[in-house]
Amino acid sequence: MTRPSRTFAVSVHDVAPATWLRCTQLLDLLVPIDARATLLLVPRYHAGTAVDEDEHFGPAIRARIAHGDEACLHGYLHRDDARVPRTPLEWLTRRVYTAGEGEFAAIGETVAATRLADGLARLGRIGVHPRGFVPPAWLLGGAGMRALAATLLRYTSTRDELIRLDDGARLMAPSLVWSSRLHWRRLASLRWNRRRLARLAAAPLLRVALHPADADHMQVMAAWGDILATLAEDRDCILEFDAIEGVGRAPPAQND
Repeated sequence: MTRPSRTFAVSVHDVAPATWLRCTQLLDLLVPIDARATLLLVPRYHAGTAVDEDEHFGPAIRARIAHGDEACLHGYLHRDDARVPRTPLEWLTRRVYTAGEGEFAAIGETVAATRLADGLARLGRIGVHPRGFVPPAWLLGGAGMRALAATLLRYTSTRDELIRLDDGARLMAPSLVWSSRLHWRRLASLRWNRRRLARLAAAPLLRVALHPADADHMQVMAAWGDILATLAEDRDCILEFDAIEGVGRAPPAQND
């Protein structure tokens, strides 16, 4: 597996008609560094207005893609409505850590396949054809992974890896992310991201994960601006798809 040069990738999570105004504020952070982003599109965010039910949303996303951004499927509802957690750890992960947003964490394979197909269909109706799938909260159970493997999507990710679906190749890609729901978590995220950035200074690839809630807090937006400027000083910005597609593949088998 080849090692990439020093790069960073930016993703904007939870992109939907209901969040688009705040997403545009996040995208404005990329203007000073002339960076592009992976847009994580939720076809029917929290069961609200779907991407193909808002006449302005499709043209806005197509314009971003023409500008150089990429589209990525990001769940369907972005809400964990699967079975009740069975263990304390599962409850902590699905109900506290992710605030009930990990839609594909414990979903069944049939339901997962249906939501993937419906999500891709809705995006197709607005002329958007994603190449990857990032599960909400980066949680993807075994059933969801099997359903994903049956699609034509090219890659997925965890918080710290990009995964190519056709051959299982993995690329370390640790993420910086803010927890913006509560004041104490925002302060903790500031310290955590500073330390994580310093600790990962030599990492070949870093990812920045922006969320609509970040746009509600001036301190968070200012900190993201500083982090992005720091990354852009000595790294090239690339898209997540290009990062995982650039990973070396095994040479073809030789016939005797």
